Amino acid sequence: MVPPDQIRQLQALVGPGNLLSAQEDLWCYAFDATDHIQAPAAVVFPGCAAEISQILRLANRHGFPVTPRGAGTGRSGGAVPAPGGVVLVLTRLNRILEISPEDLVAVVEPGVITGRLQAAVEEQGLYYPPDPSSADFCTLGGNVAECAGGAVAVQYGVTRDYVLGLQVVLPTGEIIETGARTMKGVVGYDLTRLITGSEGTLGVITRIILRLTPRPPARQTLAAGFPDLEMAARAVSLILRAGLVPTALEFMDRTTLNCVREMLPFRMTQEIAALLLIAVDGHPHDVEERAGAMERFCREQGAGMAIRARTPAEAEVLWKARRVMSPALRQVKPQKISEDVAVPLSAIPRLVAALQEVSRRRGLPVASYGHAGDGNIHVNVLYDQKIPGEKEAAHQAVEDIFSLVRQMDGTLSGEHGVGLTKAPYLEMELSREAIALQQRLKRAFDPNNIMNPGKIFPPGRGRVTPP
Repeated sequence: MVPPDQIRQLQALVGPGNLLSAQEDLWCYAFDATDHIQAPAAVVFPGCAAEISQILRLANRHGFPVTPRGAGTGRSGGAVPAPGGVVLVLTRLNRILEISPEDLVAVVEPGVITGRLQAAVEEQGLYYPPDPSSADFCTLGGNVAECAGGAVAVQYGVTRDYVLGLQVVLPTGEIIETGARTMKGVVGYDLTRLITGSEGTLGVITRIILRLTPRPPARQTLAAGFPDLEMAARAVSLILRAGLVPTALEFMDRTTLNCVREMLPFRMTQEIAALLLIAVDGHPHDVEERAGAMERFCREQGAGMAIRARTPAEAEVLWKARRVMSPALRQVKPQKISEDVAVPLSAIPRLVAALQEVSRRRGLPVASYGHAGDGNIHVNVLYDQKIPGEKEAAHQAVEDIFSLVRQMDGTLSGEHGVGLTKAPYLEMELSREAIALQQRLKRAFDPNNIMNPGKIFPPGRGRVTPP
């Protein structure tokens, strides 16, 4: 625990009203979007990089852990506090510092809500593509720390493809600048890429330079319903190979669709076992032509239903249904384990079939949806912890799924990160030598291990039993 005299020092650093230490306040920052819970000793709200530098220097002197936090929307436990530690909440650093149409860049602080930046740049005819489902409330700092993706990643890429430079406070208190506001730059090691996706373990991001693109003038949304899961999964690879160039290509199984059926602008019939939600954007004439070709192609691949959204409002209804799918699944079972595996495109049909087998073997619903266009499928194992054996079976199902994904040359996380939830499984994907190298990098940045300790790397050596 952080003793009272050090909490008083923290209070002096951030000023009145910017530190919480009452138990009822601390529990509000004890968790993220996972089921992991750990109350911190204190919560601080710094207002600038200089204050963060002083906080981290104090942490190094006294050895207490610090966990950076944005909006707490992460799904891997990355913002769950270390025992006895301090949570560093970055929501006061919430300014859009610059939007430059001339340079096609934006400069922002980490506490800016992603959707707020998207709206601000669109007012100037620009576009910031990364679009996690939580864009209306997640922060850009958290997006960079986790290298968030989103539906349009199939065409536009993920967060790291838009981060040009960073200001970072290192765990030892130094403030550094990485990258530049230029589209190219190869001076020295690429620290910008190293810190992007490092889950708050290598430093605290305090300023971000982001690449922007011109706003596409037109977009159309299509929904294609298939009578068979594997048929829908096969259509994903065929669409991409056919050169139809979707902007977004999302997959949803029937379990997921049933949870949002009241939101859908079409009737969910028994013949729909899976849905592909597709967007195409570009010049209006090109979009019209490609959307028509996409609709015809889906029907040729067995879609019993293929419709285009008639208005932007109808398209928004479809995308809103997609964004709320994760919480909606709690209608099936009160608890769930959310994973975000990714496999090669050719393996998606095999993965979908294998998930059904895992569901049957473990006696639990396994729902899947997600960014099929880049092979990133969100797998949700649903359970009720009040029913004896279901929680244990859910964790066994997760290990089954990870084993299958690795056999298919896939990865255990496409965009959620490792955090706490995947740390026990790290050696399923990375060799001990690769893990040891990463741990040496961590020590070089953070010699006293005060920066978000316990995340990414499993405790001890060898295989670790899942929680």
